[in-house]
Amino acid sequence: MATDFKSIPLIDISELVEKCDDPNSTQDKGVAEVVRQLDQACREAGFFYVKGHGIPDSLVKQIRTISRRFFDSPYEEKLKIKLSSASGYRGYQRVGENITKGVPDMHEAIDCYKEVNPGMYGDLGKAMEGCNVWPSEPPNFKNLMEDYVDRCTELSRKIMRGIALALGGPIDAFEGNRAGDPFWVLRVIGYPVLCHEMPNPENDVGCGAHTDYGLLTLVNQDDDITALQVRNSNGEWISAVPVPGTFVCNIGDMLKILTNGLYESTLHRVINNSSKYRVCVAYFHEPNFDAAIEPLDKCVEKSGGTKKFERAVYGKHLVSKVLTNFVI
Repeated sequence: MATDFKSIPLIDISELVEKCDDPNSTQDKGVAEVVRQLDQACREAGFFYVKGHGIPDSLVKQIRTISRRFFDSPYEEKLKIKLSSASGYRGYQRVGENITKGVPDMHEAIDCYKEVNPGMYGDLGKAMEGCNVWPSEPPNFKNLMEDYVDRCTELSRKIMRGIALALGGPIDAFEGNRAGDPFWVLRVIGYPVLCHEMPNPENDVGCGAHTDYGLLTLVNQDDDITALQVRNSNGEWISAVPVPGTFVCNIGDMLKILTNGLYESTLHRVINNSSKYRVCVAYFHEPNFDAAIEPLDKCVEKSGGTKKFERAVYGKHLVSKVLTNFVI
């Protein structure tokens, strides 16, 4: 469970990224140190920064730059890719259309999901069937984002290998039927400058307090705006101050279930109090869409011998959240 942490740990994962596919990686001292730090961060905060991740900084910045260009485009252009149920809830959302716990969020976004073909998951996946809708302007938006998703998927697989070792399991514990064919979600998000003259500033929140749905989130945030906040066990909100060259990572609900609560999916929110428009691109690494997720035996043993969570089918969990959070 999360503790009364006062800051978010920074982990250099370069040794893990380089060696996690080596059959001898479990004996490597450098990998072992990364694994130790991952375990501590997941137990104490559920959030951590990673550097040495291997994704070129030029691409990370380019992703934010092209996202900002989209949000700067005329409103009519953005509406050409408006989110709809016909596209499986993919596309552009206006400010206030995303709902967190019944309250509209003060951000706009493009929502993208791993594409689901008709009938791929039967009734379970019907709501999510569709293809991503990409803007024609700025040019190359689609190609850049798809390349970025591929890189984030591979990076997440490697971090999950480290987390598997941290829990004392085999290095591929989160692959195969659990996440060998991972679903993914990408949210390209723009946070307008707050209007401080509004009569109800407590509702002027970029994204309300929530936990993430899946296994692991990679957050690519502007380097010069502090807006992401993480809640510790004392109820204090700890700022995730941007650290250039890093991703902010956090674990989600499905990993909390798998670990039987040893790792917490920590509450977090976004409040843009700066005088600048903020861009954030969040990649969510999920289990297989049809995976039945339940506590791992080893984690049950480590946490007192009793299962604290019932089995959850990831796709059903996702669809329920999507239908609750979006106004169309």
